[in-house]
Amino acid sequence: MASVAWAVLRVLLLLPTQTWSPVGAGNPRDCDAPLASALPRSSFSSSSELSSSHGPGFSRLNRRDGAGGWTPLVSNKYQWLQIDLGERMEVTAVATQGGYGSSDWVTSYLLMFSDGGRNWKQYRREESIWGFPGNTNADSVVHYRLQPPFEARFLRFLPLAWNPRGRIGMRIEVYGCAYKSEVVYFDGQSALLYRLDKNSLQSIRDIISLKFKAMQSNGILLHREGQHGNHITLELIKGKLVFFLNSDNDKLSSTTAPVTLTLGSLLDDQHWHSVLIELLDTQVNFTVDQHTHHFQAKGESTYLDLNFEISFGGIPTPGRAREFTHKNFHGCLENLYYNGVDVIELAKKHKPRILMMELAHGLQDQNLKTSLTLCHQATQ
Repeated sequence: MASVAWAVLRVLLLLPTQTWSPVGAGNPRDCDAPLASALPRSSFSSSSELSSSHGPGFSRLNRRDGAGGWTPLVSNKYQWLQIDLGERMEVTAVATQGGYGSSDWVTSYLLMFSDGGRNWKQYRREESIWGFPGNTNADSVVHYRLQPPFEARFLRFLPLAWNPRGRIGMRIEVYGCAYKSEVVYFDGQSALLYRLDKNSLQSIRDIISLKFKAMQSNGILLHREGQHGNHITLELIKGKLVFFLNSDNDKLSSTTAPVTLTLGSLLDDQHWHSVLIELLDTQVNFTVDQHTHHFQAKGESTYLDLNFEISFGGIPTPGRAREFTHKNFHGCLENLYYNGVDVIELAKKHKPRILMMELAHGLQDQNLKTSLTLCHQATQ
């Protein structure tokens, strides 16, 4: 058993970690550095350019070189300006200008983001599904703080409307900071098991948080066992996230029926989605991508006595074979936290409570596979 745990810990230890900044804790005051101004021209690209002096490399905020900004060959709604930040960053704000000293500026635009530069997602402002307000002249700067911020490597600005007496013209800046992510990739054949410390099991409030990026539309994200037959399961089913509380428990009476909640849709879009589960006695808060559902579980306070182990990526069942009874998760999990404890970091510190369980052979030392790799390498 010890050799198996060590093999898994060694794999996790080899995973490089991006630099953390305070933005990981949601502190925007420490995450407002300009990210685009120091980038080389090669980091900027576009759908087209009016001339070589109107290229995307001249689109940095307050710059006057070239023609003083980016302008596409044709001004229509099919044009875009793209930035490659070089790595996944926390993005907290954007700013725009028009072309320097010209009649070319954008009055509204869409903002798209991506990890790999191929699969794009639109950033939607909380108060509107439409675009961002742009400029009213060429040189004034319009800032917009992103609430909530997001993490991405690539950003695209898509002009929607512009000065009717001129062309599309843009100079831009992106603000944020470096982002730390402890990421593991699950290939659908394994699960990560975290056995809780039995000396500190009694917790008034339990909090589980993570982010996920799914490669398939079905799979177990997490399963938590209790010592009295209770359990919770978080499962992706046809692109929707389903939360089960004490599902399939034969000990449940008719007055304490299992609870099933469904949140989100199209969550198998290969973008990151956040999950937060808060358990306080029989009170449960279930949050997916800023959307929260509150409910009160029926039964006594011991109904939520969940204090034995947590598995990520699949459900191990009792028995020597340790077979999996549900479809395993295929995709990436990021920043797994249980009551403030970084589960992946715990594994890197060689704690024996972290085990990797392989579908075909359970915990047999000689057959254990190294199925954790960097998520971005597996999804490029």
